[in-house]
Amino acid sequence: MLWLYNFAIFLYRILLSIASIFNIKAKLFLEGRQNIFKIINNKLDVTKRHIWFHFASLGEFEQGRPVLEALKEKYPHKNIVVTFFSPSGYEVRKNYALADGIFYLPLDTKKNAEEFIRLLKPEIAIFTKYEFWYHYFKTLHQQQIPLILISGIFRPEQAFFKWYGGFYRRILSYVSYFFVQNEQSVRLLNSINLANTSLSGDTRFDRVAENAAAPKKLELIEKFCESSRVFIAGSTWLPDEQLLAELIKQHPDWKFIIAPHEIQPDHINEIIKLIPEAARYTQLETTSGAFDRQVLLVDNIGMLSSVYQYGEIAYIGGGFGTGIHNTLEAAAFGLPVIIGPKYDKFQEAKDLIAIKAAITISLFTDLSAAFDQLLKDQDAGQRASKYVSDKTGSTAQIIKYLEKYN
Repeated sequence: MLWLYNFAIFLYRILLSIASIFNIKAKLFLEGRQNIFKIINNKLDVTKRHIWFHFASLGEFEQGRPVLEALKEKYPHKNIVVTFFSPSGYEVRKNYALADGIFYLPLDTKKNAEEFIRLLKPEIAIFTKYEFWYHYFKTLHQQQIPLILISGIFRPEQAFFKWYGGFYRRILSYVSYFFVQNEQSVRLLNSINLANTSLSGDTRFDRVAENAAAPKKLELIEKFCESSRVFIAGSTWLPDEQLLAELIKQHPDWKFIIAPHEIQPDHINEIIKLIPEAARYTQLETTSGAFDRQVLLVDNIGMLSSVYQYGEIAYIGGGFGTGIHNTLEAAAFGLPVIIGPKYDKFQEAKDLIAIKAAITISLFTDLSAAFDQLLKDQDAGQRASKYVSDKTGSTAQIIKYLEKYN
């Protein structure tokens, strides 16, 4: 099975090379890994040991960020290195101040893993939620470097728990300790004889609660909203935006803020075609009458988590694709949320639906009805924010465990 895994990594590299000709993300993925070991050697003091945090992308960074920052506060003398798999994480957080080095993770080959760990000299490695890389995990294990998974979540349909999953179970066997989000994950790991687990919950709750307690003020957004009732749509894709365009027509007395997941010019232009009257955030101050328009299109990255403070109801995108995006950022501000049909992999979405702080939709008629329902239910937002506050505390549990390594 290992040969097949190695071949898949090799094939992935070839496919990325082809895709990079016309895909900007693939191009960034490859360019960011060119001469990576030379870059690491120049950037870091390779005689020192480091705490290594790895994140798949931006969402996982925000998820693990409370642990990183709490660890840095408790042990300010420690050196921290952050790696990303995806350009969407690296490109946004490549200048993050608390890390001594931020890099793309080299592809998972035996040679890359050994060289990376030789340079980094990690005293501990902390992975968030998922990303299970055989050679990195095995090398850490062979060198007796603790490997901790935080905010992990597992499902029965994953290969780890299938009859053919021996190779994947071997990868998990290299993890020193699992902090997982739910009871099901504990049971699944126990079923394959992994008892080194704790039910800690999701560190995202700590992050979003912290953000809601002291949000960054956005003067232009505040001016756009003024005294209007505001509906905020975050991390949207085209199928979401097509539904939202109809809802906007139906409620001319509301203002709408749409923050799409992708902000490439082609996608922004697609939204403008759907909603010609939309003002663009980056042109608010240069477009006549922009602040008086009904719709604002947020065409930059990094501010959505603060935008929610100005809303009354939120729509979270992705539910018509591979799965919904972050509902907790909105819920922390006391916004009830509307989501698409693909939410089954997200425990928090199930929980919010169960307490009637979220509604799932499939059609425009569902969206319209959900909007009306949340207008009538004055307590839905309070239930959302209470749900978040009741789930905080995961970071403190993890930091307490990590004390044994410091």
